[in-house]
Amino acid sequence: MKSFAVTDIGQKRTVNQDYVFCSEEPVGKLSNLFVVADGMGGHNAGDTASRLCVGSVRESISNSELDTPVSILNEAVAFAHDRVRSEAAAKPEFEGMGTTLVIATIQDNKLYVANVGDSRLYLLRDSLEQITEDHSLVEEMVKSGELSKENVKEHPNKNIITRALGIGETVMADTFEVELKEDDIILMCSDGLTNMVDDIDIEYIIKNNRTNMADAGEELLARANDAGGKDNITVLLACL
Repeated sequence: MKSFAVTDIGQKRTVNQDYVFCSEEPVGKLSNLFVVADGMGGHNAGDTASRLCVGSVRESISNSELDTPVSILNEAVAFAHDRVRSEAAAKPEFEGMGTTLVIATIQDNKLYVANVGDSRLYLLRDSLEQITEDHSLVEEMVKSGELSKENVKEHPNKNIITRALGIGETVMADTFEVELKEDDIILMCSDGLTNMVDDIDIEYIIKNNRTNMADAGEELLARANDAGGKDNITVLLACL
């Protein structure tokens, strides 16, 4: 297995509210673990939410006594949600904080994914395919036919998410299972990448750097910053 992860503040923000964790080594019963979170909230609340979320996910998975990857991931999502929500309730400066979350693990050539919010996981095989589904207002508008996919990036409400970890009494993650093939590449990222770089360009960059995860990741980061870097940017790449 090869992997690479990088996160960057971007060109416009003063704080990096993204948080990333990348381990090719076992965490609890899972053989590996990859996590991206994109926090939201004023002052230091967003970076607190994402950091606390990822730490809680790792803690839950490390201590889990469950046996299946999907149940372990769902347990971790619920645990992290409660932890972030409790911290927000305990400290007025963190009121309303929350975070997106996408978690992945590869077990016996099968990819298991859980996500909340609009941070994404893609699979590059012959072409780039988005595996996760955004929990966002514009995605709901696309589904209802109110908005075309081509106009999503220009919509003024593109950053409004409809589901976030730490917000509300409970949270539900979407889960996915994908059989992997040799040479498949996984991309996990925050919207700081996808709002700045088109999927077709992301695909080209990764394909052009298939043999070097670090070069691909750094080029994606640079391309997002060159395009304006309007948000924090996180890129995680992994392959068998």
